[in-house]
Amino acid sequence: MVSAYAELEGRMRDRLGGRECLYVPSCRFGLYLALRHWCEPGGRVLMSPVNDDVIFFVVLAAGLRPVQAPLDPRDGSIDTAAVPESVWRGLSAVLTTNLYGNPDPAPELRGHCDRLGIPLIEDAAHAIGSTVGGRPVGTYGEASVFSLSKHTGAKTGGFVALADPALREELAAARDALLHPTRAIGELAYLARPYAEAALRGTRLVGPARAAVRLLGKEEREEIRMPLRADELRRALPAAPALAPFHSWVRVDMHDYRLRPGPGRLRRTTRRLARLDDVLAAHRAGTARLLASEYGTPSAADEPPQPLFRVPLLVEDRDAAIAALARHRITTGYIYDPPLDTYAGEAFTDLSPAPEAAARFARHALPVDPRRADEVLDVLRAAGTRPARLSEAPGGAR
Repeated sequence: MVSAYAELEGRMRDRLGGRECLYVPSCRFGLYLALRHWCEPGGRVLMSPVNDDVIFFVVLAAGLRPVQAPLDPRDGSIDTAAVPESVWRGLSAVLTTNLYGNPDPAPELRGHCDRLGIPLIEDAAHAIGSTVGGRPVGTYGEASVFSLSKHTGAKTGGFVALADPALREELAAARDALLHPTRAIGELAYLARPYAEAALRGTRLVGPARAAVRLLGKEEREEIRMPLRADELRRALPAAPALAPFHSWVRVDMHDYRLRPGPGRLRRTTRRLARLDDVLAAHRAGTARLLASEYGTPSAADEPPQPLFRVPLLVEDRDAAIAALARHRITTGYIYDPPLDTYAGEAFTDLSPAPEAAARFARHALPVDPRRADEVLDVLRAAGTRPARLSEAPGGAR
């Protein structure tokens, strides 16, 4: 019997040079699946502190202890040279982030993992189309997990790509055991959502609609980070590994993260994935313009541009820059501030051995859609937005 996911998996397999791909309903679900397969409960996982808090809770749900890595302040990638040997020796796995599509140093991380005999798991949610060391992001780890919610705009779906194709059947069975059944009302809501959003944008009522959602108590984030709810989290930890005790955290921003997709959802996702090359070309062109600007990362500007999902411009006053863009109906998002060690504290994570660079990057990064590069630069320059040069001084520009 041909899998309902076969066409999607085949398209992604071709992009990764033949690496076996397994469809999953979301990247967060795929990461949980991978962490459960490769990591024994109680292990420690090196990860970026400038990352989605949902992924932090996925690591906890898998029964693992997050270990926050030092970062390069220019682009938020893991700084392998700043990880002490004592930290390396205590790890059970490494989880990359490839923040906004900027690749983590996968060849170096692969070398450390091989030396230690531990798995490398690549979170490539932002990085479809990005490359590192002459290879696609997602071809270095025992597993890599992609999202179709980002570049494709499908708002659902993803893949677990496997270095060992012999593991496919085992992981497919584990996936199917964790999926929730398709819900007709959920499928209808998914199919209707793009039309509702387009109608709302056309009426210029986006702001009032969001205010109404907050008043009804339906908004799960009042600030950048979701509420930690430390007491509840302490009660959930002994039940790990399991998704159910952590569901209220893992579901944030995507309540159907473990829902078996219906045929309508799969058809729309397949259409979106078929247009991905055109989307990547637009992202690559916009990324080049933004990185070459006064707000870009100088070292990155000298390299062939990646098709970044969002380009993290570095600005002195990010809040003022966000407000200036908002006045022109240009939204920003995917800001990960404060870093996870500040957000969660040592009760729930091992703190970074060198947290300052991550804190500076998180404070000054302004992630913008590269497809609106020219508009963004016009607004920032007109508003007098000043660039932050994070590599010039230990304290960073403020």
